[in-house]
Amino acid sequence: MLHAALAYGARGANLKRPAAALLAVCLGAAPVQADETFTIAALGDSLTHGFGLPQHLGFVPRLEAWLNDRSAVPVTVLNAGVSGDTTAGGRARLDWTLSDDVDGVIVELGGNDLLRGIDPAESRANLDAILAELSARGLPAILAGLPAPLNYGPEYKAAFDGMFPDLAGKYGAYLYPNFMAGISTEEDAAQLVGLMQPDGIHPNAEGVERIVAHIGPLVLRMIEEHAPHS
Repeated sequence: MLHAALAYGARGANLKRPAAALLAVCLGAAPVQADETFTIAALGDSLTHGFGLPQHLGFVPRLEAWLNDRSAVPVTVLNAGVSGDTTAGGRARLDWTLSDDVDGVIVELGGNDLLRGIDPAESRANLDAILAELSARGLPAILAGLPAPLNYGPEYKAAFDGMFPDLAGKYGAYLYPNFMAGISTEEDAAQLVGLMQPDGIHPNAEGVERIVAHIGPLVLRMIEEHAPHS
């Protein structure tokens, strides 16, 4: 890198950055580039946070490793998952989650809204606000859904399930319909149980690996389409 001492000419005038880059080219060196790392904030609940698992085996570190094995640019995934968080909680902490280095966001929220039976209209409003802010900042986003069971009736399920594709379409976000898709399609019930922790809600380490392998290609696509130097 060119140090500050090289930023002065014979008369002591300050050499601006474009001139410094030109000097580097003339000397046969590549111009200094900005940090090429693509940073993703994973905004979610316990599924994102890695509940019940050693830190290095949770969703975020495993996704980061998966991406760095395949991405043309270095990738950092920030763990912005909070166990027990709802869409309202994610909305409330969005601003301080979006540090200046964030280049893209994965939004994985709604599971705790389901567990609490929160009105889907409220969940939709929160996710709408989150995606609106990301859109305003020019940040690409992946919206990960989670299909509702029929416990609250077909109308609730239709309203809850429908908000994910509707909002993804509204804001041009990447839609990932079911965060648990990597394991929820397992037909063998015994094998499915073997991918979950004893609570039957959170994936174990092997389950996380399958989830990562399933969602990974979409995250990689987001990086490839939005990384400045890809």
